[in-house]
Amino acid sequence: MPAGAAVLSRHHVPAAFDHAADGYDRLVGLNPGYHAHLRSAARVVAGAVGPGARVLDAGCGTGASTRALLAVLPDPEVVGVDASAGMVAEAARKTWPSTVRFAHAPVDSLPTSAVRGPFDAVFAAYLLRNVPDPDATLLALRELLRPGGVLVVHDYALTGHVVPRLVWTAVCGSVIVPAARMTAGDSQLYRYLWRSVREFDSPPRLRNRLRAAGFTAVRHHSARGWQRGILHTVAARRAR
Repeated sequence: MPAGAAVLSRHHVPAAFDHAADGYDRLVGLNPGYHAHLRSAARVVAGAVGPGARVLDAGCGTGASTRALLAVLPDPEVVGVDASAGMVAEAARKTWPSTVRFAHAPVDSLPTSAVRGPFDAVFAAYLLRNVPDPDATLLALRELLRPGGVLVVHDYALTGHVVPRLVWTAVCGSVIVPAARMTAGDSQLYRYLWRSVREFDSPPRLRNRLRAAGFTAVRHHSARGWQRGILHTVAARRAR
């Protein structure tokens, strides 16, 4: 169990990401499956929309999820939004097509003058577990979707079995937290990551949360490999 994991709360996550922004890409680059899993989840979006789709990348971070969407979608318009100004600044420094733009705002404060719907799809990667009120966030995202639009949530959600929970703690304690300490000199955010995943919804509870927020056709699949039962992609639609 990583020591000191209870220091950070969801309300402090944007500021913690501000602090970690300049080293974030280096750290996730040490995870060989991180970008591949994002592309796999983005393909779920691609399977639900057509060319030129307007997509909200909710919780875009430094733009890894945005890059995943561009890799699999034909000619999309992508709006990336994140509550961390530091992460958005890192994303905006990169080279993007003219159809991609970024905005700094908490997702549950949308719409704003810079981010307005409707969107054909919302991609929410590693977002819902980190917001202060997941239900309010889901309601905000639903209102940004056109009727029939798709929401794809990609996040850690531990099953009720003991093995995924043990694997998650072992990987955090032996790999993720030490790597963060070595590359960034501060592991607080990643000790929070360990705890937040353990306390977040199970996959069935997450599916029920989506239904309660007014989404239909909810379906999900788990990642393969060591993240089986840990990392999930859940798709749902706003009712027409």
